[in-house]
Amino acid sequence: MPAPPALIIHGLADLRRAHAPGLPVTLLSAPGAADYAGPAWWAALLRAGNHTGPSLLDCATSPGRALESLALGLPGLVLRPCPAWARLAALAQAQGACLLAAPPPALDLASPAAARRLALWLSGEISRPPTPPP
Repeated sequence: MPAPPALIIHGLADLRRAHAPGLPVTLLSAPGAADYAGPAWWAALLRAGNHTGPSLLDCATSPGRALESLALGLPGLVLRPCPAWARLAALAQAQGACLLAAPPPALDLASPAAARRLALWLSGEISRPPTPPP
């Protein structure tokens, strides 16, 4: 079964906006959020927003943060390929977590177009997030 459309969230207000339409959603942290905010922050954010659906914490190129995330029981991670990737993938699989080498396409709720595109993105009527200007 495919995962629901992904939304990049940056905090509790974004999480609430993601839930507002009442449609299934995959929550995705900002790129590298595990490095600057930490796995405990992500876990607390998901709890505070009562999110029970799929979620992915972006660990960028930090296998240590990915390992910390798995130890916290986070259900989904993004980790760019690195020497530890296969070992972490095996650990993730053993505990029923999802480990991806790249984030899925996602609408960033911090983008100026997000407010008007949110319902269309979640309903599948649009399948690509807006391209940021050069």
